[in-house]
Amino acid sequence: MDLRGILFVSILIIATGSASSTPILNVSPAQWKALNVSVGGRLHAGTPFALPCFSKYNNISVSADEAECSAIQANYTSSTFRVERFSANMNNQYETCMSTHSACLLDTANPRDPLATDGISCNQGEISPYYIDVRGPSDIQAAFEFSKGTGVPLSIKNTGHDYMGRSRRINSLGMWTHNLQTMGYDPRFVPELCTSSHRAITVGAGVTFEQVYKFADDNDSMFIGGYAQTIGASGGWMMGGGHSVLTPSFGLGVDRVLEIKIVTPDGQLRTANACQNADLFWALRGGGGGTFGVVIESTHLVEQRIPIQVINMTFTPTDTNSNLQEYFEVLVNNSAHWGEEGWGGHVNHAPPGLIYVNPRLSLAEAGASMAQLSAFARANNGTAIIETLPSWFPFFTKFIVEVEAAVGIPATLGSRLIPKALFESEAGRSQLVVHLLKQTIELGLPYIPVTTPIAFNYTPGATSVTPAWRTALWHLSGKANWSYNSSTADIRAALSTIHDFAHEDLTALAPDSGAYMNEADVYESDHEYTYWGVNYERLLAVKTKYDPRGLLDCWRCVGWKGAAQFPCYPDLS
Repeated sequence: MDLRGILFVSILIIATGSASSTPILNVSPAQWKALNVSVGGRLHAGTPFALPCFSKYNNISVSADEAECSAIQANYTSSTFRVERFSANMNNQYETCMSTHSACLLDTANPRDPLATDGISCNQGEISPYYIDVRGPSDIQAAFEFSKGTGVPLSIKNTGHDYMGRSRRINSLGMWTHNLQTMGYDPRFVPELCTSSHRAITVGAGVTFEQVYKFADDNDSMFIGGYAQTIGASGGWMMGGGHSVLTPSFGLGVDRVLEIKIVTPDGQLRTANACQNADLFWALRGGGGGTFGVVIESTHLVEQRIPIQVINMTFTPTDTNSNLQEYFEVLVNNSAHWGEEGWGGHVNHAPPGLIYVNPRLSLAEAGASMAQLSAFARANNGTAIIETLPSWFPFFTKFIVEVEAAVGIPATLGSRLIPKALFESEAGRSQLVVHLLKQTIELGLPYIPVTTPIAFNYTPGATSVTPAWRTALWHLSGKANWSYNSSTADIRAALSTIHDFAHEDLTALAPDSGAYMNEADVYESDHEYTYWGVNYERLLAVKTKYDPRGLLDCWRCVGWKGAAQFPCYPDLS
């Protein structure tokens, strides 16, 4: 539906605040029209992703669109389908207002299930009533001016890989950056006002990893990036840290950014690099997205294509899971030297096993390094295949697409960066194994990204990520899901389970560490220190400098104004 087709309903939401407990500030149709003119007609009504499948919208009768509904049902759990739509998130609880049960969801297990739609009202949830399809800096500048003049809050959305809900804000004006799709390769890129040159790729804010991996490979290069094909290379992944299975050898995403072009909330288009706006450049490399401005493009250091070694190991747990302890002991006892050798990857829960990569070792050296793990697999009805692939992109196409996290489901995460020191003492290793066994019983087999820069030579203080990244070996996480029709009480229970897991179990395991903000507990009790460590006060000063009016705010971001501004997050107290 376009702006004209849904104008009446959108104005009703704006005027009455029917989708939330606090109405959006009074904005006249003339003001919205003027904004639309200023952005070249790219202001659109934001409607829920699954609306075409419903005959009621905010309790008003509408016509279902059978053809569009059929396409949505067929692609409800497709990341490539969702990424092209402003109203779709990968974890779809952020399409809803969880605290009031305002939602428009299909049954993920069976998207064609009529019980999800028949007689049910599709409600606005947390979807912005209006959004701008951003195509350049002037669109963002217009949004900031509109917010300053009207008081309407703002939100920034790219691809929807947002596990904290920061790309949504109820009754906000959305800025959708997915269609900033430029890419360029320069073997001798020189950041503005600097002198050194670098092998680099520049990507528009909306470019996804699948796109840039292929582009890099075509240019005899490897782009060090994330583990899902539709994550945006310039979005929250980059600004929140940017971990990769190649991070142990090549560093975090923030270590590899050479330059960022961004519109800050004061309305200025700025170039941030080591030679100008250096304070902003520091803040953007770890301070998180959604708070310092809207990124237009970013330029990243890339590597020349080189072969990488891969181990794909699976095994069969016994009926009594008696071999899990042995498996966890193999992992824990070997992880310190694996990290030093440059191995990165993920420990998987389905199927049980792991996929690790190494750009440093030869095939023979890889086999020797993983000998104990391979022996365990063979003894437990499993396999351990070690092979050489010519570069990163062949690895991505062979392995990553098949093991990406499911999308189109409500899910919440809790995580902790686990220090290498814990792996270096007998007591620490024993504590880790006990934790993994306990976590398996309570939450299922753990998913463990082994994506920390443990073997990377970095410059201390050069970026604003928590220093805990630099001494950690694992990024240990837990997860809880719920159903499309779960009650508010059930949703709170799932959120509480993960909060308790992160706050009690993981924090007890690594009390002085931190967490990766994009995959952390939504209700992290000490988010300033957990996400940024000693860097928070400096980050807040940069935030205040470039956003003096506080136009950008998001859940537990730098400069967060508090839970009262985000009524769709349930109160767990």
